[in-house]
Amino acid sequence: MSIQTRVWRPLVRRSHVRLTIKVWGTSSLASLHLQQLNMFNKGVLVLAMVGVALAAPSDPYHQPSYKEEAKPYQFAYGVKDEYAGTDFGQSEESDGKAVKGSYTVQLPDGRKQTVNYVADHYNGYQAEVSYYGEAQYPHEYGPPVTFKPQAYHPQPSYKPQPTYH
Repeated sequence: MSIQTRVWRPLVRRSHVRLTIKVWGTSSLASLHLQQLNMFNKGVLVLAMVGVALAAPSDPYHQPSYKEEAKPYQFAYGVKDEYAGTDFGQSEESDGKAVKGSYTVQLPDGRKQTVNYVADHYNGYQAEVSYYGEAQYPHEYGPPVTFKPQAYHPQPSYKPQPTYH
């Protein structure tokens, strides 16, 4: 007895698909509803997607990773402009594992703020803040400090070539 399977044209009504399978050689007609198999199909699809995701390499380009060796450094700078009232600076040094440094800022109230800090991968950033001087607040405020703009009169730095008509 040979079994032949034919799939008839599905009828689509309001997202309900009915698939009829007729097996020749037997007298029974089996009807399967895709709606009943829908959850099974979704489960198989999710399992297949998870399998593909787990089978994919975590680094699709297979590039070797290089960890750059830590390099020690040291720097310092300072700015002091009496005319504008600017006074700040910073110094920092590192042995490649930990960073140690400090910075200072002249505050508007007349005090000088100094921050000494240490930072590494184990303890994180630790800062100690200190202030020098006493805060001064005037009882009367004068006019705001402004700077007059200088007049700008551009002059050509080249001599134009004479034109002939």
